[in-house]
Amino acid sequence: MNALNMKVWMSAVRGGALPIAILALVVLMIVPVPSVVLDIGFIANIMLSLAVLMIALNAAKPLDFSAFPTVLLLATIFRLALNVASTRVVLVNGHTGSSAAGHVIEAFGKFLIGGDYIVGLFVFAVLMIINLVVITKGAGRVSEVSARFTLDALPGKQMAVDADLNAGLITPDEAKARRQEVATEADFYGSMDGASKFVKGDAAAAILILFVNIFGGLILGVVSHGLGLGEAAKTYIMLAIGDALVAQVPALLLSIAAAAIVTRVTSPHDLTGQLGSQFGAARAWAPVAVILAILGFLPGMPHLMLFAGAAVAGTICWRLMKRDKAAAALAARGPIVDTTPKEIGWSDVSERAPIVLEVGYSLISLIDERKGAPLMARITGLRRQLSRELGFVLPLVKVQDNMALAGNAYRIVVLGVTMGEDEVYPDELLALDAGDCLPGVEGRRVRDPSFGLEALWIPPERRADAVVAGYTVVDAPTVVATHLNSILQAAAAELFGLDEAQALVDALKESCPQLITGLTPAPYSLTSVSQVCRALLAERVPLKDFRRIAEAMVELAPQQLPQGALIEGIRQRLGSLLVQSLVPLRMPLPIVTFDSGLEQLLVQAVRAGPDAVWPFETQLANRLMTALGEATQPFVAEARPFALVTAPACRAPVSRLVRTQMSDMPVLSFLEIPPTRAVDVIAVVGSSDRNPTQHMLSASSYGDQS
Repeated sequence: MNALNMKVWMSAVRGGALPIAILALVVLMIVPVPSVVLDIGFIANIMLSLAVLMIALNAAKPLDFSAFPTVLLLATIFRLALNVASTRVVLVNGHTGSSAAGHVIEAFGKFLIGGDYIVGLFVFAVLMIINLVVITKGAGRVSEVSARFTLDALPGKQMAVDADLNAGLITPDEAKARRQEVATEADFYGSMDGASKFVKGDAAAAILILFVNIFGGLILGVVSHGLGLGEAAKTYIMLAIGDALVAQVPALLLSIAAAAIVTRVTSPHDLTGQLGSQFGAARAWAPVAVILAILGFLPGMPHLMLFAGAAVAGTICWRLMKRDKAAAALAARGPIVDTTPKEIGWSDVSERAPIVLEVGYSLISLIDERKGAPLMARITGLRRQLSRELGFVLPLVKVQDNMALAGNAYRIVVLGVTMGEDEVYPDELLALDAGDCLPGVEGRRVRDPSFGLEALWIPPERRADAVVAGYTVVDAPTVVATHLNSILQAAAAELFGLDEAQALVDALKESCPQLITGLTPAPYSLTSVSQVCRALLAERVPLKDFRRIAEAMVELAPQQLPQGALIEGIRQRLGSLLVQSLVPLRMPLPIVTFDSGLEQLLVQAVRAGPDAVWPFETQLANRLMTALGEATQPFVAEARPFALVTAPACRAPVSRLVRTQMSDMPVLSFLEIPPTRAVDVIAVVGSSDRNPTQHMLSASSYGDQS
């Protein structure tokens, strides 16, 4: 308990130290103090200025000393408080001698300027010119420009952080830290712009205080204390100069610290290391040594000093060349392999990012922020749009370079499995041939990675020719993003897990709490909800209407259906949504059906093996896919939307079979088409007539025929 009380007491002391110190400075300006207190204050002021200068010189970047504007304010107030207190002592007790204001002022007045107050005036004037005209003015200008540029760049930096976060290059915690750093940087330079005025005002105040001490001391010495004009001038001017110098030396140190902070460029080294690395070039010192040696041979020059300087520069050059040769020899030996066994962590055996896009070295320009990062912007928009369409938030896409890939190659990895790879050319355009393009456009012939279309890589100047010939022209970032889009749509079920299921449940719970109460944890566990959602995503059924899915699950719960039958029941309740995603409301649904004999054969195969994943014989499955491909090929080539419609009993196995070769073809059952929706039979697979006359009928009447 005593230790706890001690910690509380120490915390209270630390919290109250700064307010007490500020009050002490105010008291120092008002209440007369003895000369020994002034000596302690002046030494503390010099010590504080030296500490601030050392911290500023050792900072790797300006934000490492983010408290500098406040420290500069407090140091300025401290110095002005000492000036006020010393002015009072000089004017009141100055007639008693040079030690009236303490030994520090006396030492600065006698030792530093040799006891000659005329010399002291000139020394003080030189220090003021250096501080006010050179250092303070330059630092103030740099602070103003830095603050303006930093504030102008703030929105772009924030957008860059958001883009990196959406692309998976950084974690949310890293993004939060970078946003905080950007905001702190803007606040720092804005504060430094104002803090530079403290130094300038302090220098102006020092001049006024000097004149007050001189003229006030002369008047008081002659009128009040009966001193002669010469004696009064010698005493009071000496004290005034000592007081001004003892204040201006720390002020000059703080001005140098402020200039060093605002002129720093972000570097992993402190100022000493940064200067050492940039001045450590042998080719820079060799001309210096030669020029100094030439000057040493000229008549009338200080030969000894110039030759000594040339020798020093030559020695530095020789040592730097020796260091560079040693570094080159070490690099030629190759990297040193550490054979010491080290502890293996989980990061060494697992890939935390579920979606990874790897690019070759020639594609780094597509993700480089300095060049606009066009691919990152496409991925961000793609991920947002896909998440909206699928109904759950897709994981971040981690983009990284892979030197093992060819220069123009990229690879898409989902959950550790390579799902797609191809090559793109960032300085060229891809012209897609839909089959009706005019000849005459030349380029590198390839196939589009997303749709398998014939395509050409062409230079940008041939874009107009390709468009006129009927090609669809896209750039390299669009090719990669489109390929990634198709892969993520196909892998949506794999990317959905328990966490995503919990997020869906939590989101619906806010608007429909009773529905969620009847859904989970009974009669369905979170695992069951996740499995149902994954099965729907595998069938290209989006989860954006999760409320209807949950309601269907609750309605079907009393029947205790197996998962396959449960999925079919949910799909039937989502029929209008499924049809709406294919064609607009006022258009009939184009459908492809099976001949009645073939469909009866499929139904019998399913009934013979109700629990089989692949109930169809291999020969039947091959004949079915061949006939289906021949019947739908014209519609696929024309990119016409349609759906394969079959009996409810065989829809699921037929869908699994079709997805093996035609993953984009939707497979519906008759019960999933709303009764009021008109359909248009565009092909019948298995009939003798490959191109039957198209006819219109309602879904309900078609269901009766089946």
